Amino acid sequence: MDEFRTLLRNAMKSRAMVYEAAFDEMRKEIGEEKAREIMARTIYRRGAAIAHNFAPHAPADLAGLRDSFLKFIPDAEAQFGPEVVRCTDEVLEIRFHTCPLKEAWLEANLPAQTVETLCELAGAVDKGTFETAGFEIEVDTWKPGRSTCCHLTITPGAAAPVADPAAAN
Repeated sequence: MDEFRTLLRNAMKSRAMVYEAAFDEMRKEIGEEKAREIMARTIYRRGAAIAHNFAPHAPADLAGLRDSFLKFIPDAEAQFGPEVVRCTDEVLEIRFHTCPLKEAWLEANLPAQTVETLCELAGAVDKGTFETAGFEIEVDTWKPGRSTCCHLTITPGAAAPVADPAAAN
């Protein structure tokens, strides 16, 4: 199991460095603002592609969403150290205590501001996932000085549309 965990963590760190390289190259070619916009859209799109895994819990089954999401993350406890801060009918709050992506960027001795930016961009995957699945989400990503990583605050989405408007009467 330790070998599996190491391989998985290293694969995630490799992904982190691909994000960094792509962002750096785009920044050089088209500037910081446009590079951020494209990276955020790209990573959001990846999140949207996996939203179907969580859509059955929309718009308001936060306990079901919590369980499905934590089971979906590969080796969640060892890789990200998720802590469910609270889960009620109104809000699901999850705090991650570690992140292989952030670790890779810090190990590469990137400036703290760059790591903060990359964390913000990587957080677009959660926005894409949960917004597309039918929930509202606030993603508060790592900032210098913070000991934890992402904080996700997920709330029920808008009521699901009625498939047959005549059935609503």
